[in-house]
Amino acid sequence: MPVADERTSTASATSTASATSTASATRTEGPRPRAASTKAGGSARAGRLARVGTAPALAVLCAVLCVFGLVMVGSASPLISLQQYGSPWSIFIRQAMWMGLGACILVVLSKVDYRKWRKIRGPLVVVTMGLLVVVLVPHLGVSAGGSSRWIGFGPLQLQPSELMKLALAVFAADLLTRRSDPSIDPKMVIVPVLAVLGISGLLILKQPDMGTAMVLCCIAFGVLFMGGVPMGPIVRIVGVFAGLAIIVALADPYRRDRILSFLSPGTNRAGSGYQVWQSLIGLGSGHLFGLGLGGGREKWGSLPNAHTDFIFSVVGEELGLFGAVALLGLFFAVAWYGLRVATRAPDRFGSLLAVGITTWITSQAIINIGAVIGVLPVTGIPLPLISAGGSSLVITMAALGILLNIASQERSAPVALGLRISHRGQPHRGQPVRR
Repeated sequence: MPVADERTSTASATSTASATSTASATRTEGPRPRAASTKAGGSARAGRLARVGTAPALAVLCAVLCVFGLVMVGSASPLISLQQYGSPWSIFIRQAMWMGLGACILVVLSKVDYRKWRKIRGPLVVVTMGLLVVVLVPHLGVSAGGSSRWIGFGPLQLQPSELMKLALAVFAADLLTRRSDPSIDPKMVIVPVLAVLGISGLLILKQPDMGTAMVLCCIAFGVLFMGGVPMGPIVRIVGVFAGLAIIVALADPYRRDRILSFLSPGTNRAGSGYQVWQSLIGLGSGHLFGLGLGGGREKWGSLPNAHTDFIFSVVGEELGLFGAVALLGLFFAVAWYGLRVATRAPDRFGSLLAVGITTWITSQAIINIGAVIGVLPVTGIPLPLISAGGSSLVITMAALGILLNIASQERSAPVALGLRISHRGQPHRGQPVRR
């Protein structure tokens, strides 16, 4: 009898242990299908994001920025449009026409192989230099607001300094591509680029237009840096250019007051600091979500150039912090995808040209927004794709068309992002390694 009880007890224990083990296994293995499903879902989402091409993403960003800019120009320009043209919609209609032209050029250039720009680099620079000289000739250049920056007549006017941005980007990218051999002295690269920059910069400063000169400097130094040129000469040259810029800026009393007003706009609200002060009032009035599209007050005569150089203030006033940050996010996305184009371009020229165009658009946006919020001097350059203006809009969209063409030919194995493109053709400290 005890033996039977023992056997019964043993069997019961074995059964219990088996049931416990089965339950434990069930509890342990139960979540596995969900974990696998979650992992598979994450991989699927990552795969979908990876399949989003650079060119379509850039095209969408460009379209969103253009539509956003057209809407804001329509909101910011009724008063000045009524005063100048007798209709509150005239500037909006002109901007829409320029945008249509720019869209056509963007589509055409996105289909043209970007390598063909290398063949016209010389004529492009020479012709643009000639146009910069013509602008300064009395009765040939068109003046407005104390500056002579345009040539043409009526609504058909061209701003050569905008074209110079594209010419410099193409010239610098081509030069650094042709002279990438290790035996070439870096001076053979630096001197020609800085010669073009210096001559064009002086002609543009004579207009005067310091903002565009600053953007040209950013383009040149961006391409030189990413092209692998040694940093020593670049740092020295940057110091020299900075010193010359300060001297030029402080030499003229009007320009000096205008530039230094950002340090303390409130001390001279009725003078040189008036524009920045009114801009800050508009930005502050927007709070978190703004006064509503079309509900801004500063554009009704209080804020000069509300539809051009200071349109970001109108964005902040009418759409609030949310709208301003959203616009900044769009420009950040353009910069990110532009660098992605540079890292995936099929050749060195494409990479450096993408760097030049991306540097151009992002640096111009930074300089413009910095002036509007009072942390940088007022230099009078438009916000890319947002501000009213024909030449700036059309040429910027043309540059984006070239960038889209480079993106459409991107390689599947990118260069490591954030690393410099070797000047000497060999990877070394801080330079990319092609995978």
